[in-house]
Amino acid sequence: MSAPVFAPSVLAADLGHLAEQVAAVEAAGAEWIHVDVMDGHFVPNLSFGVPVVAAVRRATRCLVDVHLMIEAPERWAAAYADAGADLVTVHAEATPHVHRALAAVRETGAKVGLAVNPLTPLALLEEALPELDLALVMSVDPGFGGQRFLPSALRRLERLRALRDASQSPALLQVDGGIDVTTAGPVRRAGADVLVAGSAVFGAADPAVALADLRRAAAG
Repeated sequence: MSAPVFAPSVLAADLGHLAEQVAAVEAAGAEWIHVDVMDGHFVPNLSFGVPVVAAVRRATRCLVDVHLMIEAPERWAAAYADAGADLVTVHAEATPHVHRALAAVRETGAKVGLAVNPLTPLALLEEALPELDLALVMSVDPGFGGQRFLPSALRRLERLRALRDASQSPALLQVDGGIDVTTAGPVRRAGADVLVAGSAVFGAADPAVALADLRRAAAG
């Protein structure tokens, strides 16, 4: 099994020093930067929009991983890709036209991701695997950072990994929510390729040290 990818989430970063914090985790070996976009409708919170994605793009050479927690994401895919998103993930629950939303992302040239909430059937991801570069299993209810990891996500990751392997899909499996030094190892063993961590990285005194600790935890 190859080394996991860590995607520090700027939802937990100090926005007054966003460029510096992004640069610090990139220097520490982060390969992706995760940006959570929330609209206050699909999830009960407002976060970032297109300008913040553009600011992250200017601050890093990492892959910019944009997670759209917004209604009708197909309307916004091009705007976020134009702002610098390398990968755009939409939620299966956020649109009645999931295939259309995925196609809208693909048409921009960005990589395509699909996310499901904790109780959404994995059959949605299974059907979509031929269309995906990334499948995201939420391990918290989306909308807020710093939530406690839901243990049921481990079973869901194991099942999705089996479905992915059986279909011979190249899609990466991502997990988002409650990832820290206690959960990084279990989710990695359950099948996660990409681990999103917000508070555990940017909430630490030294994000670079925190990222190194997470890598050791995942390897163990």
